[in-house]
Amino acid sequence: MTTNFNVGLLGHVDSGKTTLARALSSISSTAAFDKSPQSVERGITLDLGFSALVLDQPDGSQLQLTFVDCPGHASLIRTIIGGAQIIDLMLLVVDAQKGMQTQTAECLVIGELLKKKLIVVINKIDALPAEQRASKLEKLKNRLRKTLSDTSYGDQVGIFAVSALEGTNIEELRSGLRAAYHVPQRNTDAPLLMYVDHCFAIKGQGTVCTGTLLQGQVAINDTVELPLLGEKRKVKSIQRFRQPVDKASTGDRIGLCVTQFNAKLMERGIIAQPGYLRPVYAVCVKVQPIRYYKQAIRSRGKLHISVGHDTVMANLTLFRDENAVACPEFDCSREYAYVEELLPAEATSDDGLFALLQFETPVLTTVATTLIASKLDMDVHSNSCRLAFWGRIAWQTHCVNYQSEVLPQLRVFKRKQKEGSVQRVVNSNEIIVHNLFKKEANRDMYVGKRVELSTGEAGYIERTFGQTSKVCIVFRDGISSATLEQLKSEQAKEVRVLLNCKKYVFNKQAGLFQ
Repeated sequence: MTTNFNVGLLGHVDSGKTTLARALSSISSTAAFDKSPQSVERGITLDLGFSALVLDQPDGSQLQLTFVDCPGHASLIRTIIGGAQIIDLMLLVVDAQKGMQTQTAECLVIGELLKKKLIVVINKIDALPAEQRASKLEKLKNRLRKTLSDTSYGDQVGIFAVSALEGTNIEELRSGLRAAYHVPQRNTDAPLLMYVDHCFAIKGQGTVCTGTLLQGQVAINDTVELPLLGEKRKVKSIQRFRQPVDKASTGDRIGLCVTQFNAKLMERGIIAQPGYLRPVYAVCVKVQPIRYYKQAIRSRGKLHISVGHDTVMANLTLFRDENAVACPEFDCSREYAYVEELLPAEATSDDGLFALLQFETPVLTTVATTLIASKLDMDVHSNSCRLAFWGRIAWQTHCVNYQSEVLPQLRVFKRKQKEGSVQRVVNSNEIIVHNLFKKEANRDMYVGKRVELSTGEAGYIERTFGQTSKVCIVFRDGISSATLEQLKSEQAKEVRVLLNCKKYVFNKQAGLFQ
């Protein structure tokens, strides 16, 4: 019996991840060690690479460590996020000479929020002068432990110092990987969901899709769906690192041969149980800010949203539950206050903040899936974290016309305040107010609305008055004698008339309410 365990290699570009994957592996796949022409030409990893190491276990079974080599270049962060979601353990690779770099830190953040186990590997120790190597490595380890102590990992993470190029300490790292193995949670009873990272045709056999099963199981002769293409195909054969198998389950890295389709149409995508996935046009998530992001997050702004292997642009609307303690989860029936922006200083302490994300291109996903919001158009050479926040999908819509048919049901409101002044006092229960509305405003829609004087009295708009912008306000409990005296004096202009209302952001027809 062979148990599969997925190990991701993440880190800054040129930290030696691919060389390390090669040094650790005994089996390579069709997508391993920078085989693409562009990767060879540029000398960096441009896509996910896969290889494996098979270890014999004391009980006679075998443990297969599948290595997922993620690119480190800043412009490929979306590929890194996709790769991180299919792994069980993360190897964070750090250059011995350069230490923690921008993309190293971003990879650490991704691993932390996706709840991945961690091992740190200091690579390229052969580049350090032999006489200074021990002292430099000790200083670097101390710096790394200090960084890790500020994360959920803590400072007890295993740290290995190796030279992948020369093979130094590789066996120790392999032993560390064996010791770090844990039985990952496998959702084998859920509907089939497979992330596909490569497709290619084999003449006379069909189209092979290579990828990792995130959930569920698949067997020969099953019918699967290619949701991006809207087509179904029959499974003809399955291979796991060149070994034919009859079926595969959650966590397995496989090649799935299905009846022929044009592989160019789905270089990367999803295979699922028929009917399981439909296009999603908008979602709501509870915002989990990433503390290293130092820019304001603004409503009506745009961010890159990574869900699985998809990264798309989305329009953002922030809103807050003002009674989050009573209901910490998103609920369509509750009212939420519109939030203009979240400043970096507020990002670590906000508990009731939610976001509506309207995708420019629909995505294939499900409720409870983790997504990551980033600003990937920032300068890739800056030392700023580009990951803004993350969250799990709490609500989603499959409706194409969701803006007119679904969003009006979301009770997100903006507060409106109008201010006017007293023109004259009719009696102790009634005043005429002007300048509360513009001349062109429809005053009739405000009749019955509650108003307050800056002196504290509360009344309501009883009727419109005259042909301009005036209204009559009635106070059932009367106006205090002190206020009446003030209104008859030179300080009358200091008395302000305040009208506070709410207006739904997504339902213009609902008008104003209090």
